[in-house]
Amino acid sequence: MVLNVYKCVLLGGNLQQCPRRFFSASCRRLQSSASSLFTEEQRRQRESVGRIEKIEIRYLGTPTDTTLIMNRGLSTPYDCARHIGEKYCRYSALALLDSNTPWDMRRPLEESCTLQLLNFTASEPHIANKAFWRTCSFLLGAALQKAFKPEAGLFLHSFPKPSIKSGSFVHDIALAREGWTPTVHELRALSIEMIKLSQQDQPIERLDVSSELAQEMFADNPYKREQVPSISAQNNGQVTVYRVGEHVDISKGPMISSTGLLGKCTVAAVHQVPRNSADKLSLYRVQGVALPVGLNLNHFAYGILEDRAKKLNPAKLPNEPYEESVAEQVA
Repeated sequence: MVLNVYKCVLLGGNLQQCPRRFFSASCRRLQSSASSLFTEEQRRQRESVGRIEKIEIRYLGTPTDTTLIMNRGLSTPYDCARHIGEKYCRYSALALLDSNTPWDMRRPLEESCTLQLLNFTASEPHIANKAFWRTCSFLLGAALQKAFKPEAGLFLHSFPKPSIKSGSFVHDIALAREGWTPTVHELRALSIEMIKLSQQDQPIERLDVSSELAQEMFADNPYKREQVPSISAQNNGQVTVYRVGEHVDISKGPMISSTGLLGKCTVAAVHQVPRNSADKLSLYRVQGVALPVGLNLNHFAYGILEDRAKKLNPAKLPNEPYEESVAEQVA
């Protein structure tokens, strides 16, 4: 196949040596272009804030409730956590505003509100867990982009909304090759790419952009371009995108604050999606399972989760009518 596996690739059933830099310069430029557009728009939005207005953030939680005076449109829950203590920056996955609105840790705050910081050891972690599952799909897309050689003809399609009960997180992709059945080594290589992201502890950033800018960001991906009009129509002309490193993708969010919150992770299976007459490339559903950092299972128990994650995830398939299922296909 055209996937990097410990400095070699599987081509026609034979292992052949390949260069360590297996991702083409042109593909890297496309990713870099989307990231550059993200940076420019992020800067523009910050500069457009104008006169700085103060807002009152009432933090509720340990070590003690406190009131913080922050900057409207600039300060984030992560900035608030820095005032409370270093460990709250490190281990807070998500914020909860006014006890009912999940909010990205690095998303600017817009109004005075109460603020709670959520982690994975809380008595009711379901909100943070859904954000974690969604983020795993997003990071799987980043790992796939990094791992495939250009001749694979890889396009990221989308990932469905998180369902922890399904037993796996998902990213659907399109490939130029039909009938790909990944080897154990290839699945392991993808898992290693996910672990590398975790070890790099990179921030995960959110940005709302116009439909026109989203089209420019994903100019190289026909599937993303097709999705943009429906998404923006349901979101007041805006498209929410996330970035980690130079990887940019579409998602409603929220997501966890950093890749460093990803713990044990396995890319467990790849299922080919049955083609229909409109499919120009072969579609695949890539599935995995992961644990947040600090949550450990013994080898036997984690093996049960891995086996479960191999079963085809029942979420809506990528080639089912998009207009009718945008909410289910873009998490």
